[in-house]
Amino acid sequence: MMKLQPDFPLLKYNTFGIDVKARYFARFESVEELQQLLQLPELQPLEKLVLGGGSNLLFTKDFEGVVLQNGIRGIEVVRENGDEVYIKAGGGEVWHDFVLYALQQNYGGVENLSLIPGTVGAAPLQNIGAYGVELKDVFHELEAVHLQSGELQTFDNATCKFGYRESVFKHELKGQFVVTSVTFRLYKKHTLNTSYGAISTTLEEMQVQQPSIQDVSAAVCHIRQSKLPDPKQIGNAGSFFKNPEIPVEQFELLKAQYPHIPSYPISATTVKIPAGWLIEQCGWKGKVINNYGVHKNQALVLVNYGGARGEHVRQLAYDIIASVEEKFGIRLHPEVNIL
Repeated sequence: MMKLQPDFPLLKYNTFGIDVKARYFARFESVEELQQLLQLPELQPLEKLVLGGGSNLLFTKDFEGVVLQNGIRGIEVVRENGDEVYIKAGGGEVWHDFVLYALQQNYGGVENLSLIPGTVGAAPLQNIGAYGVELKDVFHELEAVHLQSGELQTFDNATCKFGYRESVFKHELKGQFVVTSVTFRLYKKHTLNTSYGAISTTLEEMQVQQPSIQDVSAAVCHIRQSKLPDPKQIGNAGSFFKNPEIPVEQFELLKAQYPHIPSYPISATTVKIPAGWLIEQCGWKGKVINNYGVHKNQALVLVNYGGARGEHVRQLAYDIIASVEEKFGIRLHPEVNIL
């Protein structure tokens, strides 16, 4: 139900568990409710932050604007043919719940994206990806409300300008739209992607010879749960940094110096290096500073052990970036939105 709440505590609304407040908070459950909220005179001059699961945010101070929580639910098939099915999901749906729906219906395409925290509406903003699959691979279109005009607009794949953890909504349209629904193109005939990361090894350990999409999802969930801390237990926002992409020439120089450096070819001219490996080589993995630090099992994850302040976690991130750049000549970029 739409209700404007002043001086609202956000501790339970961000997975990092940072104790800050918003000047105003409101939850909307339909496009119409959102449009009505945006017309309220007291909200018009204020900065607006759209919140899904709060899993990709690091608050460093109180938010002086209005936090809008997307509560639009619903999953429906809008059309299908012999091979494909188009499914529209509300922006407030939990992402993994959508994945589970697809698996239950035996629709392929999102199994590698299992257990990624957050909501459907947040997923296109940074083109979420894992284990060789990105959101753009299954994306058809989205609907979004413009925060200034209240107008509902439709964006196709090309208009979203997807890149690695990138979209138009992180650049020229940053902070201008609320994604209210996303339509996906999933597949009735499955092409499995098990070559990336430890999926094939995990399937072997599970003694699965002919894997289904459900088996791939189970393997991904197992890997994620073994490497990543549960935000309900330890405050975190998942992977804090993007995996850097560097020119082949730079990679060859690094490989001569560090023969065991892991890499994934992106193109004839570009190579992706795991940021977690770079951070670990700089001695950060498992480091604890007071009540925050770097997770012991995954150097990509910064954690709040309880009561940490956002500005301290931000400084830790900057210190990590500086040390990786000094050692390897590679600049890391946060995947998490720092506010």
